[in-house]
Amino acid sequence: MIAVHIKWVANPFRGDKFAEGWRPAAEAVLDYGATEWAFFRALDGRLDFLQIAVFPSKAHFERYWYSERISEIRSDLLGTYQVPLLPAFFEIVGSGRATEPVELVDEPSPAPVAPS
Repeated sequence: MIAVHIKWVANPFRGDKFAEGWRPAAEAVLDYGATEWAFFRALDGRLDFLQIAVFPSKAHFERYWYSERISEIRSDLLGTYQVPLLPAFFEIVGSGRATEPVELVDEPSPAPVAPS
């Protein structure tokens, strides 16, 4: 399995249009053999995006990336994001996920120490 990361940078005043237009394409990785996907948007600045997908192989990613469907979406969105796009490939050496979020509990404060 490999993880693919694609950093996208939206052009100023185009972040919302890019997010709305690319989200379905990011999710479409599942139609090309991916087992997981995520599409993140930076909280600060709102123009940086990160797309992550997990594929069985690089060939599966290339089938997705160069498909007519995804190429057409990229073409339709030209002008909303900056180029070049450079996918980065990672070997997965470990991963995990919590089934339930951990509830944060305040730890009790230590007892005050009497002055000596």
